Amino acid sequence: MKKLVLLVSSVILLWSCNDKPTLQKYFVENTESSKFIAIDLASNIIKTDKVALSETEKAALESFEKMNILAFRTDSTDITGYDKEIKEVKAILKDESYQQLMKAGSGNDGAAIYFVGNDDEHIEEFVVLAGKKENGFAVVRVLGNDMNPTHIMNMLSLLQKSQVDMEQLKPLQQLMK
Repeated sequence: MKKLVLLVSSVILLWSCNDKPTLQKYFVENTESSKFIAIDLASNIIKTDKVALSETEKAALESFEKMNILAFRTDSTDITGYDKEIKEVKAILKDESYQQLMKAGSGNDGAAIYFVGNDDEHIEEFVVLAGKKENGFAVVRVLGNDMNPTHIMNMLSLLQKSQVDMEQLKPLQQLMK
């Protein structure tokens, strides 16, 4: 019996191991790199206790779980690093699980928004990729439950009118220098 359990466990483990690159793996692999700035933001970054929320804003806030940001700062002595890293992220985002919602800009300067979900009303993740070759790029993962594009717009509105916990954003100041 123990051999059967061991065999089944091994098969499940091997089957679940996937060498396919994912955005999650990319974040994990680069979080500790000195070339990247990584920030994880909880939903409590948006302080709404002093703001009257509409029903749609409440729904947007309730669908939001967390945000992961990974930013690559271009080093003027190593421009090839930018090209390598941005190419890797774009290759990951070409996977069929990421659906492009919007794109702005062209070439090395611009931004694109992708989503992961069964349809546009039950989105699990929004991904924003924005970059400029001279400065670097950032990948932002917005994770939640049953999000939709309207929720993202409402979240942006909430960010503007609520208090944001700036302490959680301090690591990004390094990128802005």
